[in-house]
Amino acid sequence: MATKLPSTDVVVVGLGWAGSIIANELTDQGLNVIAFERGPWRDTARDFNIASAPDELRYNQRQELMLQTAQNAVTARNNPSQTALPMRSWGSFHPGNGTGGAGNHWAGITFRFQPEDFRLRSHLTEKYGASAIPEELALQDWGTDWAEMEPHYTAFDRIAGLSGKAGNLKGQIQDGGNPFEGPRSEEYPTRPLRQPYGPTLFAEAARNLGYKPFPVPSALISEPYTNSLGVTMGPCTFCGFCTNYGCANYSKASAITTVLPALVRKSNFRVQTNSEVLRVTLDPSGKRATGIVYIDTSGKEWEQPADLVIVTAFTFENVRLMLLSGVGVPYDPATNVGTTGRNYAYQTANSVQLFFDDKNFNPFIGAGALGMGIDEFNNDNFDHSGLGFFGGGSIRVTPIGAAPIGYRPTPPGTPAWGSEWKRQTVKNYLSAMSIGCEASSYTTRTNYLSLDPTYTDRLGRPLLRITFDFSQNDLKMSQYCTGKVAEIARAMNPREIVAKPMTGHWNTGPYQSSHVVGGFVMGADPKTSAVNKYLQSWDVPNLFVVGASAFPQNPGYNPTGTVGALAFKAADAIRRLYLKNPGPLVSA
Repeated sequence: MATKLPSTDVVVVGLGWAGSIIANELTDQGLNVIAFERGPWRDTARDFNIASAPDELRYNQRQELMLQTAQNAVTARNNPSQTALPMRSWGSFHPGNGTGGAGNHWAGITFRFQPEDFRLRSHLTEKYGASAIPEELALQDWGTDWAEMEPHYTAFDRIAGLSGKAGNLKGQIQDGGNPFEGPRSEEYPTRPLRQPYGPTLFAEAARNLGYKPFPVPSALISEPYTNSLGVTMGPCTFCGFCTNYGCANYSKASAITTVLPALVRKSNFRVQTNSEVLRVTLDPSGKRATGIVYIDTSGKEWEQPADLVIVTAFTFENVRLMLLSGVGVPYDPATNVGTTGRNYAYQTANSVQLFFDDKNFNPFIGAGALGMGIDEFNNDNFDHSGLGFFGGGSIRVTPIGAAPIGYRPTPPGTPAWGSEWKRQTVKNYLSAMSIGCEASSYTTRTNYLSLDPTYTDRLGRPLLRITFDFSQNDLKMSQYCTGKVAEIARAMNPREIVAKPMTGHWNTGPYQSSHVVGGFVMGADPKTSAVNKYLQSWDVPNLFVVGASAFPQNPGYNPTGTVGALAFKAADAIRRLYLKNPGPLVSA
């Protein structure tokens, strides 16, 4: 039996970007907040200081900043007819562990979604007709719109100090920015990062072909900046150890560099690290959350009562906690009934590799969110009439830095070891580059999350089961968009081009992205969504579930900026509306 503790105003589960933002906003409101984090406390000065080696073996290969599968894994399969098997090591995606979550080891690319993305089904129906949408797709509107989202995007920009150039400022298209973005209320907080040779060469080729290149919006700070909480950050030095690493310079925006330094000083905030939440507790009616039950490092269970429960973990754990807690009806793909686990989606990774004889890209110079991109072939920025698919991708050159162990650019046909492999490594190390296309993933009826009937974690709880495969829609989109990338590559006159569109089935082995979304999605209809536009559970009004789990599908952008905006959106609704009149904020 769990030992019951004194009640608090608010419990927050997970202390990454979303949890830290909401905890800070609600402590400002005067509420007492206790946050629970499964992993350890992480701090830049202790864990990532300049005396610490950015050890590729430690952080990239052995994944020190990521959740260990011994703590909790997932099972995976491509379709409901298969038996899911557990992932023994993280390949396809990298869940975070500890305060800051996956934001500690993220790249930092921080796009806003486009206005049309929030009403995708309605937009495509109005423009192309309902019959044009492939039957396999289960697209949904978000239940919110650009006017509601934009102020919260701006709040996240300010707290993260994002670097970039506005492309649409108050409805006026700006030279040098992304002309396809929604209208922004203000310019980026800091100037764009300086660009190395590869992105500059790509932007020149794209411009000559009539495209509009722009600096990739970045959570890597380009100049000294003090954010809206009074936390100061320093400029990026292009060290090349960013993705999968913490940042010693306080240059990469994360919860531990932008929010927690202010939050931990508040007397009405407390954090419980190394404490895994087992479930959200409900009253006998199942319509009110009473708190959470967690386990400490000694194996002892504790019950923490609270008036308000806010779950802000990684997508997988958000959904798993809801399934384990009995919140909502588990989704059944056979009947298309239920909302908990529904509309799981991923991201569709594509690239074109270029090999030159006369270039020196100095690939050791890099950063996770440094580069130039174009958006002409993203989402619905191009005419999809007659193409047989919808969606698209963000095309960009973002040199993350050549890791000493992992970076071995060799052309097809090169042996995997031996003297010829060494010769090709030397020949191509300085003169190879890649153009990426991180593309949309549109939900289908048979892509969903559920509890595994066979495999359990170390505590005896069912693992989360992923049922996912790339749809024919997304595979057709990948071929088309990668072809457009190859056209730009040919204009750069390399010796050799290697196009790599996404093909075949989803494979858990190679890393693709950590942009897993859906499973507890937001919307205007309780029959097809689990939370309303304020991220409030339709079934349990004093429960808010915030994160990428709320996305009904994934556009061709990185999700973190939208996760941050949704955190501010939920916190604003709690402060303005819920605390004055606790209960449902939207009528079902």
